[in-house]
Amino acid sequence: MSLKSLPIPAVPEETARVAHAVFARGNVFMQVRDTLGAIYSDEAFADLFPTHGQPALAPWRLALVTVFQFMEGLTDRQAADAVRDRLAWKYALSLDLCDPGFDHTVLSEFRSRLVEGNAEQRLLDLLLERCREGGWLKAHGRQRTDSTHVLARICALNRTLCVAQTMVYVLNALSEVAPEWVRAHVPDEWVERYGERVEHERLPKRSKSASSTLIKGEPTAGCCLMRSRLLPSQTE
Repeated sequence: MSLKSLPIPAVPEETARVAHAVFARGNVFMQVRDTLGAIYSDEAFADLFPTHGQPALAPWRLALVTVFQFMEGLTDRQAADAVRDRLAWKYALSLDLCDPGFDHTVLSEFRSRLVEGNAEQRLLDLLLERCREGGWLKAHGRQRTDSTHVLARICALNRTLCVAQTMVYVLNALSEVAPEWVRAHVPDEWVERYGERVEHERLPKRSKSASSTLIKGEPTAGCCLMRSRLLPSQTE
């Protein structure tokens, strides 16, 4: 992917008209755009992309989506869906109402570029710089200047979702080839947890205890399933 830097476009007229009609009292994501502007620019991430090859998606948009993703506690798939179906996000990202967005894997690739280029700090540094320019931060105030926790939080959510999706696939496969075994060994709570496509559920985003329970619970469920299938005493 190569970077072709372009000027930050204005919010499309139709997107702005509909957004202001729907959110007459404002919306946090629209307020971010109206107050702080786009925050990021393609040039700020130019060193992370080659100069030749297939054009990459605008880095300023991917950076802003990463921040929104952290604010909402979304996985990559959920964030990509939000770009497609949430009006306020389209407004903040200067997208047309009919813009189809992008594949969710693009967000993981962007984070990888940040990490490999030792640019994790850049997301928060540029945001703090914009806030200082606007006079919203005190000259000698204390702000957290480490954006690595933003990336780490998003990565943890996506790893948890990956494990949960694996459990869904495995249980569905077992239900086809060994339905009697599934009925005898699979706990009732697993039916509720893995009965639907996990990507359609919002993972815990505010409660640390809830998030910790979920993150620890998925591997535990996987280990229990493997032990039940591999130990002869439990499969007979």
